Amino acid sequence: MKVILAQPRGFCAGVVRAIEIVERALEKYGPPVYVRHEIVHNKHVVESLKAKGARFVEDLSEVPPDAVTIFSAHGVAKSVEDEAAARSLPVLNATCPLVTKVHNQGKRYVGQGRKLILIGHAGHPEVEGTMGQIPSPVILVQSEADVEALALAPDTPVAYVTQTTLSVDDTQGIIAALQRKFSDIVGPETRDICYATQNRQSAVRELSKLVDVILVVGATNSSNSNRLREIGSEEGRPSYLIADGSELDPAWLDGMNTVGITAGASAPEVLVDDVIAALRRLGPVEVSILPGRQEKIEFRLPPELARAS
Repeated sequence: MKVILAQPRGFCAGVVRAIEIVERALEKYGPPVYVRHEIVHNKHVVESLKAKGARFVEDLSEVPPDAVTIFSAHGVAKSVEDEAAARSLPVLNATCPLVTKVHNQGKRYVGQGRKLILIGHAGHPEVEGTMGQIPSPVILVQSEADVEALALAPDTPVAYVTQTTLSVDDTQGIIAALQRKFSDIVGPETRDICYATQNRQSAVRELSKLVDVILVVGATNSSNSNRLREIGSEEGRPSYLIADGSELDPAWLDGMNTVGITAGASAPEVLVDDVIAALRRLGPVEVSILPGRQEKIEFRLPPELARAS
């Protein structure tokens, strides 16, 4: 069986930074440290950090007084920041810098007197955090139909921002619908879209041309992992989202000679290795890597956790 690995795949710079913040906080302050929400959407990563002394909570009321508190990579609402400040909790903010950039863009647009529209998935923690960071009501749209249903005059000054785990391809139809509906509209340049989301989706499209079936390594609650599976299916390849090798169903491989594997931005490479090991248990495997974009972006850690060079 031939196995082709997508390139790039797996961890993005924002995820690497978030995990490193938790690990260094544990080293510096000792366990436990408290993390609001899963630091990233991957059970393996969360369980690994739990074993080292991280405790994951959904509400700051679960954090004891004076305990080191970390905000997840998805970002939090201003009300959460204010609650932490009111309790004088020592906070480390692991929000992805690209998510923070969306927050700042949204605040700038609102400051210009524009009505802000957020393109994203209802209920996703990043969306909830972004809506809670903007000092004005935010309208969430998830589809072109949502745009058509907006009860705003066509000459309303509007602006849009997008959830970072959506790519240019994901948002272009909705953005086009917004531009048709409103005469005075602004939004971020396409280069401001999360590079990792776009790169991983482009890689899956290339991968689909070479393989019979696609396995996406990632968590069911990971937005970008689910989208990678959807893209594989859209490209005409049976595609499956699996957490690790234990979820591999041999029936998926019947009559399949070439298997493509990718991983969501919050899935570590060790889980890709685990899937390959599961394939090897079914027979001989030849592994190659699809040529693709090399990602060299790194995000700075909070100064209190940065080590001397």
